[in-house]
Amino acid sequence: MRVAARTMLIATTAFLTLVDLFATQAILPSLAAAYGVRPAAMGLAVNAATLGMAAGSLAVAFFSRHIERRLGVMLALGALALPTALLAVAPNLATFATLRVVQGVCMSTAFALTLSYLAEQCSAAETAGAFAAYITGNVASNLFGRLAAAAAVDHLGLAGNFYLFAALNVAGAALVYFGLARTAPAAMPAAVSPFAHWAEHLRNTRLRAAFAIGFLILFAFIGTFTYVNFVLVRPPLALGMMALGFVYLVFAPSIVTTPLAGRAVARYGTRPTIWAALALAVAGLPLALVPHLYSMLLGLALIGVGTFFAQATATGFVGRAATSDRGSASGLYLASYFLGGLAGAAVLGQLYERYGWPACVAGIGVALALAAALAVRLELVSIQLKESPHALNAH
Repeated sequence: MRVAARTMLIATTAFLTLVDLFATQAILPSLAAAYGVRPAAMGLAVNAATLGMAAGSLAVAFFSRHIERRLGVMLALGALALPTALLAVAPNLATFATLRVVQGVCMSTAFALTLSYLAEQCSAAETAGAFAAYITGNVASNLFGRLAAAAAVDHLGLAGNFYLFAALNVAGAALVYFGLARTAPAAMPAAVSPFAHWAEHLRNTRLRAAFAIGFLILFAFIGTFTYVNFVLVRPPLALGMMALGFVYLVFAPSIVTTPLAGRAVARYGTRPTIWAALALAVAGLPLALVPHLYSMLLGLALIGVGTFFAQATATGFVGRAATSDRGSASGLYLASYFLGGLAGAAVLGQLYERYGWPACVAGIGVALALAAALAVRLELVSIQLKESPHALNAH
C-alpha cells in the first residue's frame, strides 16, 4: 500500500508540474482566432514556454546544489500560478509569449528539482519505480491536460481555462508541501565551477549525440502536435473544440508503453531501442497525411508512443553516460530538448504556412531520421555500462 501511495504521489506531482506545457496546444485554433494571428505565430507564442524550460533547466543545473529540493519545487509550482492566471488577460501576442516563457522557467525548475529529489531520496531498489511513475505522470499530463483545456475553453472560455490551470498550479504546490518529506541540506562538494563540468560533458561525443537526439525528438513532437490541430479543425474533418480534445486520447497507449523503456534498454541496448521507437514514430507519419479521422488518430498514436519511448531512452542514457556531475548533464540535455521544441514550432510552422501539412510532416520525418542516424554513437557506452547497477533515469 505504501508503494502504491508513493507511486501515485510521484505521478500526480509530475502531472501537475507539466500540465500547463502542452495543454495550451489543444486550444491553439481558439487562441489564434482570439488574437487574430496566423497559425505559425500562435504556435511559436504558445511554445515559447520551451525557451523558458531550457533556461530554467540550465539555471537549476548551475544552482541546484544550493537549493533545498522540496522547498524549491513547492515555490516553483506556487509561482507558476501567477503567469498562468495572467494569460487570461494578456492584451497581445508579445505579452502572451512572455508569460509562456515565465511559465516555462517555473515548470522546468520544479521538474528538474523533482528529478534530483527522487534520485537522492529513493533507494537503488526504488529508483526505477520512482522514475517510471514520474514518466507516467508526464505522459498523462499530455493527455488529460489537453482534454481539460479543450473542455474548459468549450464551457468556460479562454480566460476561464487559464484560471482553472492556475488553480491546478496551486494544488501542485500544496501537494508537494503535504506530500514530500523535507530533505537535509546536501553536502557541499569541492569548489569546482559548473562550467568545468559542462565543458567535460560537451567534449563527450556520446553525450553530444544524446543532446542532439533530445533536440530532434521534441522538434518532431512539437511540430506534430502543434500544427495538426489546425488540420483537424478545418474541412474535411472540421472537429469542434471538445472533439479536438478527445483526439488526444491518442496519448493513452504511451502511458502504458513509456515506463517500459528501461526494460527494453536492459534487454536490447540503447541503440536498438531508440531505433525501434523512432521507426514506430516514422510509421505514423504517412497515416497522419490521410484525411480520414481514424487514420490520423492511429498515426498520431504511433508518433506519440515512438517519441515518448525514445525520449525516455535518451534521458536514461544521459544519466548513465555522464562521467561526472550527472545533474548538470541532465540540465544540458533538458535545455537542448526544450530548445528543440521551440525550433520545431518555428521551422515547422513556416513549412506548414508556406507549403501545407504534407511539408510539415516531411520536416518531422527528416528530424526523426537525423535522430536515428545520431543514435549510432550511443551503442558503445550502452555496451560498456550494460552491467552497471544504476537505474535508468528516464523522465
